[in-house]
Amino acid sequence: MRRQRLVSLVVLSTVVAAVPFLGGCASQQPAPVTPLPAGPVPHRNRLASESSPYLRQHAHNPVDWYPWGPEALQRAKAEDKPIFLSIGYSACHWCHVMEDESFANPEIAALMNAQFINIKVDREERPDLDDLYIAAVQAMGVAPGWPLSVWLAPDGKPFFGGTYFPPEDGMGRPGFKRVLTGLAEAWQQRRSEVLAGGDELAAHLQQALAPKLPPGEPGPDLVTTLPELSLRHYDDTFAGFAEPPHFAPKFPRAAEIAVLLRQAASARHGRALVMATATLDQMVQGGMFDQLAGGFHRYSTDRQWLVPHFEKMLYDNALLVPAYLDAYRLTGAETHAVAARRTLDWMSNAMQDPRGGFWSSMDADSEGVEGRFFVWSKAEFDAVTGADAAIAARHFGVTPEGNWEHTNVLAVAVPAATIAQERQVDESAIGEAIERARAALLAARAQRVAPATDDKILTAWNGMAIAACARGYRVLGEHRYLRAAQSAAAFALRELVVDGRCRRSWHSGQARHQGYLEDHALLADALLTLFEADADPRWLLAARTLLQTIATHFTDADGSLWFTANDHEALVARAKSVTETSTPSGAAVATMAFLRAGLLLGDQTLYDRGVAALRAYQQVLAQYPLSACSLVLALQFHLADPREVVIAGEPDDPRTQALLQRAAAAFPDHHVTALVHAGNRAALQAISPVFVGKEPVNGVPAAFVCRRGVCERPITDPARLLP
Repeated sequence: MRRQRLVSLVVLSTVVAAVPFLGGCASQQPAPVTPLPAGPVPHRNRLASESSPYLRQHAHNPVDWYPWGPEALQRAKAEDKPIFLSIGYSACHWCHVMEDESFANPEIAALMNAQFINIKVDREERPDLDDLYIAAVQAMGVAPGWPLSVWLAPDGKPFFGGTYFPPEDGMGRPGFKRVLTGLAEAWQQRRSEVLAGGDELAAHLQQALAPKLPPGEPGPDLVTTLPELSLRHYDDTFAGFAEPPHFAPKFPRAAEIAVLLRQAASARHGRALVMATATLDQMVQGGMFDQLAGGFHRYSTDRQWLVPHFEKMLYDNALLVPAYLDAYRLTGAETHAVAARRTLDWMSNAMQDPRGGFWSSMDADSEGVEGRFFVWSKAEFDAVTGADAAIAARHFGVTPEGNWEHTNVLAVAVPAATIAQERQVDESAIGEAIERARAALLAARAQRVAPATDDKILTAWNGMAIAACARGYRVLGEHRYLRAAQSAAAFALRELVVDGRCRRSWHSGQARHQGYLEDHALLADALLTLFEADADPRWLLAARTLLQTIATHFTDADGSLWFTANDHEALVARAKSVTETSTPSGAAVATMAFLRAGLLLGDQTLYDRGVAALRAYQQVLAQYPLSACSLVLALQFHLADPREVVIAGEPDDPRTQALLQRAAAAFPDHHVTALVHAGNRAALQAISPVFVGKEPVNGVPAAFVCRRGVCERPITDPARLLP
């Protein structure tokens, strides 16, 4: 593709010779969510009626903003004006900077309103638009980030883009006013060149976002190579995965850890266990983990896991819980169980709406300062912890100088056992002092101005949270996690699923936007996990319906999967991808859900859909497994020749519970589990042949281990189940 045409256009228009701003909010601290002003206001644009908190933050800009939709697109065509598209999200620092500097500026707003149709998008509500125009900006030679600023022809084809622009020239970036003026002139005076460049870029996107991949038969070698690839970016000194030699910033990479743990359990790679468990240990001991309330911040800005990007995302925490539970099942280390428990407690206490769904994120800033809510001066720390100050300061690494901008990010600097040895006292006494200090600090922190929470409820992210809570109940046996999962699942089916189709988001009583592949896949997978936890047939039925929707509306003839449904709004390009970044791809999760549901429902056609997807993405698995770790998890499951484990017995019988606990503890978990009892037997037998004939043996609860419906002799001794 001749990208130089766009660059030449920009140079000739004296707009900008280059747009070097890299990364955007992907590597910057976010700003707090600001509520709509109370009382009379001078201006309200169309965003005031939107459900997205991010869009409503711009409701009082003098910019004549539209949400993405037919009204804006039709006006652009009717008035023959280009579109300025701004994409961001509520916790994005530079999004708010650009709003304050440019979108709230009457002079700049007047220029925008006169020359462009201006559209604002929440990337978390419309990931299809975000992915499409991120790819467009990358094709222009600009590294992606947020805010994403893209100029489109009225038909939606992009012809210029970047990320953050200051209002005036500076920091090596062109001023936003100059960019606007130059592009308006180019649209009027060089229209044919602009449109030709947009056509070429659109053709490139159509090919790049849905590449033709040769199918193949994925084999065990595709799985065994991943640990060797992980070693290449593993930090031997502080653990974690990042680019050498600096190894920073460091992200959680939960799916990669999950793959490594399964490789370690299969004894196929000796370093896999070290890489996975050392990374989990370092994360929970460092400042990336909230040492007071629990839950993980977004990522570590440094190699040592000390100073985080303080934003907390629901999806990071929901994905890390299963990783810690897997490590606990594999190693028995109680520290991993504690990490999972404290993360689940933060999710259910701080992020779950009273109606049941989980909110999206918590900001990094409060009172306009990054991390203020989370950090401590030594004097404040000592005043709060009182008699326990010396022990607590030693444990959490608190010093007068501080470890970040003259304040202290709390981390586990010195373990309780070491302090006990230094003081020659019992370790339990040190532990009690640390817990008293933790409680006092948490209570004192609660009196501060808290970071704002983005309280929209996203279907895909709730799927991850439901699955995490259900797994927490199965492994840890804590009923509060089951209740949290059930409440969120009931909310999702009540508010976010209509006629078997997901909506993307919910806020203030409104479910908005057609759901994407990841919404259907992650919710279906979560419902399967919840069914394994409580054996309620409604979850299995709902998962089956969602997977049928995926098969009908998202599946291509070769078994690969589209990001949007076949009846979704037509955009410049329709994408299909199995690679992932912070969250698993919808295609990977759908693949795993097809496999698991096929086993639980006794539906070979459904299982074969999962296998077809693995074959369709064989080239990705072979060449880029680290970019598709969630798909590698599905491949590991399939290659292990998974089993159905059906346990027949009453839930309140301790012998039944012993069998269930054994099935939940077995790792690697290359099986699906279901409980059949008097209360659900008839319903389950009507749903699936897997449950037919599964009865206790002479009144004794029994486990049936089957392969595609062919079962071994029933097992009544938990010690013999899944050895």
